[in-house]
Amino acid sequence: MSHSPVAALAALPALQHPDGSPIRVLVVEDEPMIADLLRFPLQMIGWEATVVGDGLEAVRIAREIRPDVLVLDRMLPGIEGLEVLRRIRALQPEVPSLMLTAMDAPADRVTGLAAGADDYVTKPFTMEEVLLRLHRLVQRSGVTALSSSELVVGDLVMNLDTHEVTRGGDAIALTATQYQLLQYLMENPQRVLSKSQILDAVWNYDFGGQANIVELYISYLRKRIDLGREPMIHTVRGAGYMLKPA
Repeated sequence: MSHSPVAALAALPALQHPDGSPIRVLVVEDEPMIADLLRFPLQMIGWEATVVGDGLEAVRIAREIRPDVLVLDRMLPGIEGLEVLRRIRALQPEVPSLMLTAMDAPADRVTGLAAGADDYVTKPFTMEEVLLRLHRLVQRSGVTALSSSELVVGDLVMNLDTHEVTRGGDAIALTATQYQLLQYLMENPQRVLSKSQILDAVWNYDFGGQANIVELYISYLRKRIDLGREPMIHTVRGAGYMLKPA
């Protein structure tokens, strides 16, 4: 088993939800060493990894966290992996799954895939292969895709067709420039954007060093987006501004 697992993902796009929140993966594995081998690389690529070692507990946890992808061992305490998959799929029919098991006979692989597993890896495995297969499953699932007509960050929604903006369902009125600024922030969630980057993206020309125009419009947006709510627009001292889910 490999201990340098993230190198193979370096050329692949980072995956996250459209609102900037991390991909949630539920790992169901009762061998602590293998569980840790899976957990740490998943966290290194920015995913939120929850590890459980019991089949019944896995079903309970799945109800709470609504995972985006599953990694399931076949042989588990409580109930075995295929039954775990069946019960979780009753709650989340579309959640993709990767079976990870020592049961390597062709008949076992066929049984696993026939039961609904989307992919099947046998032990011993390389972590690179597991991560690449999970990356592919999440991409195919569509959980990272933006609607063609909406930007979503937390409870903030921008309709690109109608130019309507809402937060928590409440309509927010913006001027054309405020809308452009917010759109740029929402297209780059949880990323620090410098004043010069914002000037270039929103105003499209050099404002003669008048970066205070950015500060002014950020203050306008805060009054409309954050006033009376948990703030989403954050100042990163000496670096710029960041929009992230509340």
